[in-house]
Amino acid sequence: MPDRKVAPPYVKTTSFDLITPKENKLSNGINLFFVPGGFQDVLKIELIFHAGRWFEEKWGAAYFTADLLSKGTKQKSSFEIAQLFDKYGAHLEISPGLDFVSISLYSLSKNLAPVLQLLIEILSEPIFTEKEFDQAKSVFIQNLKVNNEKTSFLATKLFRKNLFGETHPYGSELEETDVNALETKHLQKHFFDFFDSTKVFVSGKIDSGNEGLILDTFTQWQRRKGAHNIHHTIQAQPQHQYLKKKESVQSSVRMGGRSILHSHPDYVPVIFVSHILGGYFGSRLMKNIREEKGLTYGISASIHSLKNDSYLVIGADVNKENVNLTFEEIRKELKILRTTNISFSELETTRNHFIGSLQSEITTPFAHADKIKTIKLFDLSPDYYQQMIIRIEKITPAEIIEISEMYFDESAFYEVAVG
Repeated sequence: MPDRKVAPPYVKTTSFDLITPKENKLSNGINLFFVPGGFQDVLKIELIFHAGRWFEEKWGAAYFTADLLSKGTKQKSSFEIAQLFDKYGAHLEISPGLDFVSISLYSLSKNLAPVLQLLIEILSEPIFTEKEFDQAKSVFIQNLKVNNEKTSFLATKLFRKNLFGETHPYGSELEETDVNALETKHLQKHFFDFFDSTKVFVSGKIDSGNEGLILDTFTQWQRRKGAHNIHHTIQAQPQHQYLKKKESVQSSVRMGGRSILHSHPDYVPVIFVSHILGGYFGSRLMKNIREEKGLTYGISASIHSLKNDSYLVIGADVNKENVNLTFEEIRKELKILRTTNISFSELETTRNHFIGSLQSEITTPFAHADKIKTIKLFDLSPDYYQQMIIRIEKITPAEIIEISEMYFDESAFYEVAVG
């Protein structure tokens, strides 16, 4: 029996033991991945469609198509659909994004057959009624009015608009006029054109019976073929902008710029440098701007990786009289990154935190499926995360300066503040 008074020995590991998915290429073109694991009789089935904001022909079509997808079919009303999911202890989650729309079904293993059939009905026969659409638009507009009073929301919106341009899907945000201009025909067209090609990720406790049911169901699902060859032009706005909000005592600051894609050979060191800068509680920005200067409760730096682009954003909320000082301190930390070698102790601390955090993200089969999903959607190697750890284990202070010079030059960054 272990002595509970004695701490167990510290063992450092750099392994990333991701479950190997079982891949099936169905006759109708669907790529289906099984990620088995866990002891609870629960399954998650996630479908990914290339149907996000990037593919919109009418602003808002992607969001409202996803929002109304489960609000009525040719056979069932929104209330009847919700009742059935409740009856079987299932949950449907639909998430529209900039690139993709994710549809996730959580089900008890024993009740999979009826809820899976209901999911296929939703994906095959949505009707987008005027009543449900009017309600959805009303809710969205009310939430938009609330969000437009928040400096953090306005700063993020202004930052992305300046970075990509207001006509670019990564830089645009839905406004009330856009919502009012939408009609159900726009949702129907978006659904018909883009809810076709899909990847399906099944995770959880998967027995042979449910595996066969899932394969048969998705093999028989009749899909359409849409057009996905869409490109957008970036039209950047002012690089520095301060939007005053008289009634606000705080300002939200955003700073950063466009970055590199997952597939770029420098992506991993760039992610790691952003972690040094502002990726965890002991980061440089937190130590300087929160702990030493007391300008904010929290500040972060992160890379937002999208399918067709990516960007670095540094963000914080500060008292409005401290906006200029905050920007000055951020620029100072960026310059130090580019000019001064990181100490051995800081490098080890950041490296251990990054690797440990990454390893802790795969504690459930659902989490394993999320990593596999990223690998498949961004066309990465199967051992991508293991190679990421190996790369970070080998990174040197000189490489960190080199990466910082290439991708963290403060003079090229955008700065916005609202408040």
